[in-house]
Amino acid sequence: MKINLKNLYSWVLSWAESAYGTFILFLVAFAESSFFPVPADPLLMALCLGKVKRSMYYVLICTLGSVLGGVFGFIIGYFLWYTPSGELTGIANFFFRVIPGFTPVVFDNVGAQYDAYNFWVIFTAAFTPIPYKVFSITAGVFQIDLPTFIIASVLGRGGRFLIIGLLIHFFGKPIKVIMDKHFNTFIIVLTIIFALSYVLIGYLFQ
Repeated sequence: MKINLKNLYSWVLSWAESAYGTFILFLVAFAESSFFPVPADPLLMALCLGKVKRSMYYVLICTLGSVLGGVFGFIIGYFLWYTPSGELTGIANFFFRVIPGFTPVVFDNVGAQYDAYNFWVIFTAAFTPIPYKVFSITAGVFQIDLPTFIIASVLGRGGRFLIIGLLIHFFGKPIKVIMDKHFNTFIIVLTIIFALSYVLIGYLFQ
């Protein structure tokens, strides 16, 4: 399945000018934590730049959507990954096909890290560009303690989005000037970072 990331980024950002921008932010944050390929950060930035005084509100909405989406990914892994006979379900095989870098080998190696570092593995995935959805799903499969998962996710996702909100709150005008002038370059850079994040997860957990 081929995905045009640049077009997806542009489509997501187009909602920033819509009356439904906040709702779409919640949906994108939710979906990205479990199955959608584009992170919510670009839309969060665009909404914050449009209404700087509401930046913390957008950060809260984005964090809530992302953590709930992570719990949804956890549920997918916990209940829908294996059949009663222990075989991979169609959903599991679908995720292996469509998520770049998410192979059975990576899956097993991520699971091995949970034995010693479950909180920190989840927090790191939630805070950094590493695809969080891979870890929300595997956390469910390997039956990580749900409160631990939620706390690590709130701190990681909340911290990541808070940094964006604070940067725009204090430096919104110059950032907006740069974004308006170099929008296409911004989209290309985001696409490259996103693609490299999947390469990174494959490299780290092979």
